[in-house]
Amino acid sequence: MKKIITIISVCSLWLFLSSCSKIGLGSSVSGYQAYDRPAKLPTNPSAVRVKVSLSKQMIYVMEGSTALMVAPCNVGTASARTPSGNFRIFAKEQYKRANSHGWAYNGSNAKKCTTGGIPSGWSFKGTPMPYWCEFKTNYGFHTGWVKHYPSSHGCIRMHENISPKFFRLVKVGTPVSIAYTQAEDSTLGKGVPLAADAGPLPDYNASMYTGNGYFSRHKAPTFE
Repeated sequence: MKKIITIISVCSLWLFLSSCSKIGLGSSVSGYQAYDRPAKLPTNPSAVRVKVSLSKQMIYVMEGSTALMVAPCNVGTASARTPSGNFRIFAKEQYKRANSHGWAYNGSNAKKCTTGGIPSGWSFKGTPMPYWCEFKTNYGFHTGWVKHYPSSHGCIRMHENISPKFFRLVKVGTPVSIAYTQAEDSTLGKGVPLAADAGPLPDYNASMYTGNGYFSRHKAPTFE
């Protein structure tokens, strides 16, 4: 009987530790916030180009054959696809806000809405889209919750610790190639660790978006 109890205890401990290890991988907001990817500055900024794999939801920032940064992203849904093709970044804005959707607020009350649905007497702030890099009219790279499945409205969302690095690595005129697959998927994109899926995580408080908190909700970017 003692042997059976011991075996059960060991199994219970193993299941407990396994559960803890999964939590430790970042299945919480604090774990999500801790996520980061290495990046290095280019020798020649004019040689930088960006490649996006829609199927892998992966961004490759390249200088020639050298990867400056490889990071997961979030692309558009089947009904709001991210455009594919060859583009160039033509606008950058660190403190960008959406002009068609955001938050209506009145005192401590706040709710998501479009510009056509603002209650009478309420104030409005567009959704923060920090570190905006526009590659096609109304489409850009920017900070946003990154999920493990396509869920954006067509923009390319990046983790809050990735977008400041991306913003630094690219400039107006940087070429952008977006395709269903990229050659780097089978090499650079293989085995890239992901942050926790943002889907099940609780959102930040509305004040983070109606104020300026979301624009600084990231680690200070560092480069190798």
